[in-house]
Amino acid sequence: MKSKFKFFLENEKRPKVLVVGDLILDEYIWGAVNRISPEAPVPILECRSENQTLGGAANVANNLVALGCEVHLCGAIGQDEKGDRFLNLIRDRSIHAEGVSRFFHRPTTSKIRVIAHDQQVLRIDKEDSRPIAAETEAKLIAYINKTLPAVDGVICSDYQKGVLTPKVVNAVMHRAQNSKKLVIVDPKSADFSLYQGATVITPNQKEVEQAAPIKINAKDDLERAAEYLLNLSKAQALLITRGKDGMILYQPKAEPVEIPTMAREVYDVTGAGDTATSVFGMAVFSGFDFQEAAALANMAAGIVVGKVGTAVVTLKEINAFLEEEMLRATHSILEVGELKQVVSLAKSAGKKVVFTNGCFDLIHGGHIEFLQRAKALGEVLVVGLNSDASVRRLKGAGRPIKSQGERANILAALKYVDYLAIFEEDTPERLIREVRPDILVKGDDYKIDEVVGREIVEGYGARVALIPIVKGLSTTSTVEKILENHKGF
Repeated sequence: MKSKFKFFLENEKRPKVLVVGDLILDEYIWGAVNRISPEAPVPILECRSENQTLGGAANVANNLVALGCEVHLCGAIGQDEKGDRFLNLIRDRSIHAEGVSRFFHRPTTSKIRVIAHDQQVLRIDKEDSRPIAAETEAKLIAYINKTLPAVDGVICSDYQKGVLTPKVVNAVMHRAQNSKKLVIVDPKSADFSLYQGATVITPNQKEVEQAAPIKINAKDDLERAAEYLLNLSKAQALLITRGKDGMILYQPKAEPVEIPTMAREVYDVTGAGDTATSVFGMAVFSGFDFQEAAALANMAAGIVVGKVGTAVVTLKEINAFLEEEMLRATHSILEVGELKQVVSLAKSAGKKVVFTNGCFDLIHGGHIEFLQRAKALGEVLVVGLNSDASVRRLKGAGRPIKSQGERANILAALKYVDYLAIFEEDTPERLIREVRPDILVKGDDYKIDEVVGREIVEGYGARVALIPIVKGLSTTSTVEKILENHKGF
């Protein structure tokens, strides 16, 4: 998937997307709480700033624009001051607003969040969630019929605020079917038959439980509920988001695909579902299969929950996240070609690469301390390990005591070692040329000008570092002590 995503990034062609759904103005009041009110036992927020962002279906549109897509938005807002602010935000983000109608007898839906010390302490909702009037409904359907054939796909973002009526949803599905366009639905209705004709539906687990007549206590229950909803909606796939438990992709007559969460730090889950739906839709409309698109959406959700407030994720952030996850997922013992690729990836992510080498025949405390200090000089520690044949040439016929496979596995199990490669030569010069580390490390029992590879690394601007070794600890002395202690056996 990494190579496919890289090609997508370099291609620069992004899909045109029609977003239909409930439009919300998200408002934030930021401040600090340092005292309790004398009037009542409630905290006093000292307001320090306020801002507005796009919410609901407009947040989906905002995420898509951040991903480089051309976006056409279809929904309705009030004929009020908040509606004016909403339109200004849309225009600031270059979202096509011709499909945004205005109510005359209801307000713009807004959610006011009060944030103290980066934590949400209160939310105030202002809304009228009755179905839209027939006149507004007709305007939206006319815009959908006109615009849909010219886009690459449609995302319906349902917040149950009255815009996605059965007639509006039917118009989307009918026009999409005739135009052979894909439709992604982020649902809120408990009646999934409303979404018949959708390509993929992206509910969370709570929405699945509300829509299916099955109590979900285990994964088997979730699988039966997913099968029920797939049959009801006739969708090609169901992508269920499960918060800290990641996502599960269900497709008819296929094994479920579990995608574990990738969130590292969770500050605010506001809008995470919108981000996941946006990235999933963008990827599917760009030719990624459902599983690939779900993996990208999962990464994006993992990024956005690390931000405070309604936020977006960029392709650059997803790419950086993907590269870091590849580094995390790669096994430790590598061929030279694999090692070059991983090191290149690490450097592109701004990681400092440290290299050392040795026989590491009997791992002892001196080795552990040396590797710990070596790792502390950078972010990625690469170890070059002499092969068995190389050790025999250097140490004699009785060595190594442990095979190269055993030595490699022991080193790979150490938390300080990120990657290692076995080399056949007497010296690691060829491996150093291939890896091109930022720092070449040896013990201080060497002098700088004695370190093999010094001229190579200094030649391209890197450096050599000498680390103090633990006196009296070596493989040779360990072997001699064992032999001395067992001389009489």
